[in-house]
Amino acid sequence: MDIASKARVLSDALPYIKKYSGKVVVIKYGGNAMLSDELKHAVMSDIVMLSLIGVKVVLVHGGGPEISEMLRRVGKTTQFIGGLRYTDKETAEIVQMVLAGKINKNLVMMLGESGGKALGLSGIDGGMLKCEKHKETDLGFVGDIVDVDAAPIVDALDGGYIPVVATVGTDGDGNVYNINADTAAARIAAEMNAENLFLMTDIRGLLRDKDDESTLIPEVYVSDVPSLKKKGIIGGGMIPKVDCCVEAVRRGVKQSIIIDGRIKHSILIEMLTSEGVGTLFK
Repeated sequence: MDIASKARVLSDALPYIKKYSGKVVVIKYGGNAMLSDELKHAVMSDIVMLSLIGVKVVLVHGGGPEISEMLRRVGKTTQFIGGLRYTDKETAEIVQMVLAGKINKNLVMMLGESGGKALGLSGIDGGMLKCEKHKETDLGFVGDIVDVDAAPIVDALDGGYIPVVATVGTDGDGNVYNINADTAAARIAAEMNAENLFLMTDIRGLLRDKDDESTLIPEVYVSDVPSLKKKGIIGGGMIPKVDCCVEAVRRGVKQSIIIDGRIKHSILIEMLTSEGVGTLFK
């Protein structure tokens, strides 16, 4: 790209920079973007750039593959029920160790290497994510969020840090629970009155034909979601992600976006250009 083209890109981004400066954006980080070193570094540099232009970025992460690997190392079998990990007491301790320890601190370090200032948190810190045992199915120590106290996140942002939140929480009896990262990100975004919630995934977004990525649906009104479910357009693993987007919007988040984490700089493309790379719910 020549100098004039670079200048034009920056100039075109100015209205979007003005729109988002000072606003909260919550990014749920996962999928291939969390496994590929190249994509990891691209996501971290994008987050640092957004922070430097005044966007208040909150990074929420899970870490399913790394949890499964650690369980394998200690000789525990991973059991899934309805797509959710069954979490006994020992597994809950491993989840806490991997999410709030290794993964969280590695992300903090990577953001620092990209020129940002990050602070690692978990839902346990300051009683941020209060949980109760998941009720629909017995999944052991898998929790449903009953309350969010965003004060630790607000304090981190006010201090100039990028908060990096591991999705474990506690109940009133001090039990530690594994929490679905999409759900946690949606609830945190709502509590923070976020401008945008991004859910990073490994597909383009919501597709009219799940086997054809050219059938991306760029925008969906939350009122249209029930009919899309009846038609089978929203099905399988997309249902819980879409439900998180819908809940976030209904709780006050301006927009929720399912975004393709396989595309380098997808967050910047979605936020700072007129070109969408995912499905936006509003």
